[in-house]
Amino acid sequence: MPYTVHEKKRVTARVKRIRGQTEALLRALDADQGCAAVLQQIAAIRGAVNGLMSEVMEAHIRETFGQTADASPERSRQIEELNSLVRSYLK
Repeated sequence: MPYTVHEKKRVTARVKRIRGQTEALLRALDADQGCAAVLQQIAAIRGAVNGLMSEVMEAHIRETFGQTADASPERSRQIEELNSLVRSYLK
């Protein structure tokens, strides 16, 4: 869960964009658009959800293992390395 007001606003905005993408997908299905268009919208939704998951996981990692500003240089490096791995995995 995002812990700061700024993180919560960013996550909420992402969820609202995902909702809009999902509604567009429903409209495309109702309009019997072609498979290519539908698949493209599904891929966009998947990317948006992965971005959301990445952001929430990064916030969780920072809260669980310490804020990088409060941690030792080695700990900060480890936290950033873990967050980098999460980002690359969820791309």
